[in-house]
Amino acid sequence: MLRGMKTTYHLVGAAGVGMSPLAELLLDLGHVVTGSDRFLDQGVAADALSVLRARGARLFPQDGSGVTSETTTVVASTAVEPDNPDLAAARARGIPMLHRAEMLAHCAAGARLLAVAGTSGKTTTTAMLGWILTEAGLDPTVVNGGAVTAWRGADRTGSVRRGPSDLWVVEVDESDRSLLRFTPEWAVITNISRDHFPLPETIRLFQDFAARVRREIVCFPDAADLLALPPDRVVTAEDEAGVFAGPAGDELRIAGETVRVPLPGRHNLENAALAARLALRVGAAPAAVRTALARFPGVARRLEMVAPPARGVRVLDDYGHNPAKISAAWRAAAADARRVLGVWRPHGFRPLAEMMDDLADAFAAVCRPEDELFLLPVFFAGGTVVRSADSGELAERLRARGARARTVAGYDELRKALLDALRPGDTALIMGARDPELPRFARALAADWAAR
Repeated sequence: MLRGMKTTYHLVGAAGVGMSPLAELLLDLGHVVTGSDRFLDQGVAADALSVLRARGARLFPQDGSGVTSETTTVVASTAVEPDNPDLAAARARGIPMLHRAEMLAHCAAGARLLAVAGTSGKTTTTAMLGWILTEAGLDPTVVNGGAVTAWRGADRTGSVRRGPSDLWVVEVDESDRSLLRFTPEWAVITNISRDHFPLPETIRLFQDFAARVRREIVCFPDAADLLALPPDRVVTAEDEAGVFAGPAGDELRIAGETVRVPLPGRHNLENAALAARLALRVGAAPAAVRTALARFPGVARRLEMVAPPARGVRVLDDYGHNPAKISAAWRAAAADARRVLGVWRPHGFRPLAEMMDDLADAFAAVCRPEDELFLLPVFFAGGTVVRSADSGELAERLRARGARARTVAGYDELRKALLDALRPGDTALIMGARDPELPRFARALAADWAAR
């Protein structure tokens, strides 16, 4: 539908982790892209917007001015409110509007689509799968919610790779049910847990997704059992690409030989097993899979070490924003750290309220007596929200359970508190979604500590 036809797409919320890769993909396909974002209105710097500008996208305030007579289609995600000025302008002009996932599905029409789904780990698994297939010479197009660090550049986010083959590797999202807009040939389901919906509803959602997969689903046996998947539709990741826990817990056996996965944590070992299993299934040679995984450069904001360790201190940046992801990141960081000084910023009032009990359980379980958690205020990017919970409530719950947790008013207070508290052997783990300041803070903290 989109190939060979140059059109103008306006993307609302162009800095988002789902929207910015779509904008980059549309540019790769030769289309004209305009966009808006609240960060532009607020004067907040966002790296994705800088990349899009460098690629030739035209960016506008989110006041409707970017939607013009030249605009062919307006694209928005579920996060955009119906009364958004850009959407209002599109309605007034009679310009068609598409959901982000629908637009991406149109782009991938006719491709051999490999979709990666799951409550946690899908971004890393998508990156690993795309990297393996690229290094194995299968030349896929990859569209992901996180950047492969080796693919980043001044004019590339690293979240998109445009390849000439008919293989497409795409991360699909359950948070707004938009994964149901895709009909993939193969799929990975990383895991299933309560996050955006109650567990029974989440299970039904992934069952509906599984029914849309035309060939096979790669997953672990527990996910297959939870979804009651027919055995003839399942390829288990504990088969040819089975998990093998070596002495350091970071080894993977592929076709009888072992490869070390250069990312910390058991969860990354499992992500690698899933990616390797599907790569083998679509034709990558075992030796090429092993070589690619051993050289995997990592994913931005997924336990990313933002600078070389300085004076015995590591600073890690992670996108962890739900209990499962937070737990996995903290355990991986703690494995070889004297202490973890964790930072978390809730990414919205409603998610914090809905996950409060699970978040308290998760932090209380992973925060050792010597560790400490610093909680920033809830991130608010604008719009209409009910302020139904705050970071102080979570801190109080954790202190009542014996965990060391405190709130900080902002980044200046946080910087001073961490620099005063850090000691050789510690790991500072910066976690949270949506706020573009988090990764910048992590890098600044590492530089400030190194300079002391």
